[in-house]
Amino acid sequence: MTPAGRPIPLTPTLGVETPELVELSYTLAGIGSRAYAAIIDYTIGLVLLVAAVIGVLSLESTAHVVTGRSTTAWVVTVFVLAQFAILWGYYVLFEAFADGQTPGKRLLHLRVVRDGGYSITFAASATRNLIRLLDMQPFFTYGVGMTSVLLSRTGKRLGDYAAGTIVVRENVTRAPAAPVRAAAGPDASGIPALSTRLSDDEYAVLARFVNRRSELAPERRTALSGLLARRFARALADFDVGPDGARLIRLHAAERAARDAGLAAHGDTGAGRERHAIIAAGSPRWAMFAARLADAKAHGLKGLGEDGVREFVREYRDVSADLARLTTAARGRESPELFYLNRLVAGAHNLLYRRRAIPPRDIARYLFGDVPREVRRSALPILLAAGLLFLPAFIAGTAVYGDPGVAQMLLPPTMLDRAQEGVARARSGEGYISDPQVFRPVMASTIIANNVQITFAAFAFGLTAGLGTVWLLIANGISIGAVVGLYASRGIASLLFAFVAPHGVLELSAICIAGGGGFLFAAALLIPGARTRRAALVENGARAIRLVAASSLLLVVAGTLEGFVSPIEWWPLAVKLAVSGVTAVALVEYLRLGRTAGRTAVGRSEGAATLDLEVPVDDARSHHERGHV
Repeated sequence: MTPAGRPIPLTPTLGVETPELVELSYTLAGIGSRAYAAIIDYTIGLVLLVAAVIGVLSLESTAHVVTGRSTTAWVVTVFVLAQFAILWGYYVLFEAFADGQTPGKRLLHLRVVRDGGYSITFAASATRNLIRLLDMQPFFTYGVGMTSVLLSRTGKRLGDYAAGTIVVRENVTRAPAAPVRAAAGPDASGIPALSTRLSDDEYAVLARFVNRRSELAPERRTALSGLLARRFARALADFDVGPDGARLIRLHAAERAARDAGLAAHGDTGAGRERHAIIAAGSPRWAMFAARLADAKAHGLKGLGEDGVREFVREYRDVSADLARLTTAARGRESPELFYLNRLVAGAHNLLYRRRAIPPRDIARYLFGDVPREVRRSALPILLAAGLLFLPAFIAGTAVYGDPGVAQMLLPPTMLDRAQEGVARARSGEGYISDPQVFRPVMASTIIANNVQITFAAFAFGLTAGLGTVWLLIANGISIGAVVGLYASRGIASLLFAFVAPHGVLELSAICIAGGGGFLFAAALLIPGARTRRAALVENGARAIRLVAASSLLLVVAGTLEGFVSPIEWWPLAVKLAVSGVTAVALVEYLRLGRTAGRTAVGRSEGAATLDLEVPVDDARSHHERGHV
């Protein structure tokens, strides 16, 4: 209970220090509110998926009427891509571009922020939401994620640990009743009040009695009045007229007036004597700042105008200073004023240090600068992933080639049947698979979606100390090697190579690169070095998401080739090998990009807390220089 008789919410909080050296307290979101927000988001996703189905069916019907041709393949392609975008893009894009809020989180006043209270970046959003693949296990129950949230003191699921993020609650907090500052004059006793008569703890007890006296039975109220009158006999000496209950009410009024006038509580020493003075002097200014903050949140900083933004930044610094003074004066005591002021400063901090918009040129610098540079830097974990993919492939291929019966233990029946059909197809001069050209878009989109999700899994499973990534690489290596050995044992390896050659270089490279991202997580957990494991996870997560970006980019190209070029039956093996050579040269040239020293603008934005673009240059510079993490 606070001195004013108001309860302080018993919810978990997290303290972070701002660049102004003021400690803020964020209210952490509970598992219940997060689950409720997730249900809302799932419902929205389902509605979007149904809308996509209805939309593509309407599109197919209209196109068929207009052109007289079947457009089923393109309709299915649109549906596959829409499904993939909803599944993986919904959370990533909303949290990245809506400042940490999906529609479900916005309805429940939740927000994802980076450790330190800064706005979430696109890379952090991608990291925490791709790790969702692990958090949702087993079988989409979110058992792993919920267990992590319950065990974590800061409510982090695995994705939050990897991305360095937290989910906070942004409650709408009403301001405490503003005191009316007045000179210390005669109080209810008629004697000038030079200080309060009660300590804060005594005042809290008295305030609780006065606020609840009407709820008490008469005999109980009389007994408590007598008990408190004896307890506060010294303070009641100036109120010697009337029954105990009336005297206590008059004492409470006098104490409240003295505190509203800024007088120190009885027994306070040092900084503690300033607490009520800070509240009395600052409350009007805090109310005006709260109104300006509400306007800035509703219309953006740009809506305040240049002069308004300068004034907002100045007021933010003043209120931050008030928070620092009030925190020191409170000496660990909670109060509604301190809670309210903390919420004001936290809201303004999030608004001022909001992530800058990323212009297209910086996206290009990221994809063609930071990403290939990170691939080169992470050569060791990528080579480890390559070894775990190709060595089992070689062993499995050799085993199956020597004894084709081994293939039955390593491959599914559908692959065995395809190999059997391949013998007849090779004799008739057909390709690895039938090539109905009309279905090439469907094939390309399905392949891209499936392969990208495999790389997501290789990345996310790195948080199992690398065991999941190792298993995924070995399993895929065995499958690849067994298929090659089976086709070679039947003398139709050229049939397989002709299909795989155009896209194989990019596809296999992408799997190894994504596996390297998973091993960066494993290294953070197992060999963090001088860093804490938490810091190592965040740092390596920022590196690993660049590798995922590289693998996804490669798989888009590889999937397009696999859907449109690889199935072409009449292209000879030499031509397809030439395509493979071109992709290999293109890959090498891509990885050679970004060799200039220094970091790109996007890289800098990920490692720094920056003000919104609308902040004036002078104020933004001073904040930015102090805002590096």
